Amino acid sequence: MPGLVSAHALEVHGSNTIGATLAPMLMTQFLQQLSGQPVTSAGTGTANETVLSTQRDGQPLTVLVAAHGSSTGYSALAAGQADVWAASRRVKSSEAQAMASRADLLSGDSEHIIAIDGLAILVHPSNPVEQLNIDTLARIFAGQISNWSEVGGPDRAIDIYARDEQSGTWDTFKELVLAGRYSLSESARRYESNDQLSDDVTANPGGIGFAGFASVRGAKLLAIADGEAPALKPSKLTVATEDYPLSRRLYLYTPGTGGEPLAQEFVAFAQSEAGQALVAESGFFSQTPFAVDPVMDDSVPDSLKRLTANYQRLSVNIRFDEGHTDLDNKAKRDLLRIQQYLAQSGKSSRDIMLIGFADQQSHELRAQMISELRALSAAKVLRDMGSPVQGHIGYGHYKPVGSAGGESGARRNGRVEVWVKR
Repeated sequence: MPGLVSAHALEVHGSNTIGATLAPMLMTQFLQQLSGQPVTSAGTGTANETVLSTQRDGQPLTVLVAAHGSSTGYSALAAGQADVWAASRRVKSSEAQAMASRADLLSGDSEHIIAIDGLAILVHPSNPVEQLNIDTLARIFAGQISNWSEVGGPDRAIDIYARDEQSGTWDTFKELVLAGRYSLSESARRYESNDQLSDDVTANPGGIGFAGFASVRGAKLLAIADGEAPALKPSKLTVATEDYPLSRRLYLYTPGTGGEPLAQEFVAFAQSEAGQALVAESGFFSQTPFAVDPVMDDSVPDSLKRLTANYQRLSVNIRFDEGHTDLDNKAKRDLLRIQQYLAQSGKSSRDIMLIGFADQQSHELRAQMISELRALSAAKVLRDMGSPVQGHIGYGHYKPVGSAGGESGARRNGRVEVWVKR
């Protein structure tokens, strides 16, 4: 389908999570570099729409960012109206199939992960509840638990705040929390804006809501547990590595290599170090690796503590296409980022240790084999890139970060952690 005639050089449609702040920040810096001229911003008269304007070669250049929800962005891309679809969820199989004749939205040419976000569970700052597991959280949002006293809080009715139906944040919550087993309570208040939802929860001692991590503002964050795995709060490390149960990727989709060249240039900028610095500045989680001393609590086996005693953990987990040992689109780019990290820190690939993990399997030996194959797969790709890694090991199904056997938990448990010598 040919693109529709537009008054703008580029149109970015989709997620409010991305479009409210991050996309305009990235686009402004991109246009400034492109044109060497100042960039101005103005509304269109429609809520959640911004036009960025500059001059290029003496001609006006404008970009529209329309942030009405992830599903609206897909519709605009499919209709030829959008050059870039901003999505706070991954493309659905049905959506990819519908556009298959134009582009493979699941390929690395079309799917671009630009940031990691934590789906924050927000309550009033005075609420004494510190953590919930995902099933309890689902029952709260379904209205089955209606008083905070039922989960260790005060005798106060629970008021529910949720994003609207067009939101990728809502799609993520529905998939990761409600999971087809629960329906959102009809009493829930619905919002197009993350920030407004967060502000309203902060003003209500009985409130609970969810929003992107960048919109926590004055609210209190709860730690979340998935199954028997330890409860985790969203933090710089737990979200960047996607260990946090409600972490998610933020995407830009383009129609392969046949789309608008300016859109491809913008995507490349968003993936660059300069673009990722803006990601961090905006309140999301950059994909630029950093090393930290991880917190090793009692849930971590002693053998793993000994294995990593002289190492720090990099803020990157290598993940795989579902059911395979093939690296996913993010992992392929992350390995390039690891190479860049090593070059900038004065270290070599010989300072890296890769530790593979698997989801719970029918037999411990099977889990061990899968985890070893994953570590070996990541090491092979790095070797083929000219960065041979000597240290790689499988650690079976120990140290889970998600519910064993569940789709979401299995995807997060099946990973390769990256460690670097001090």
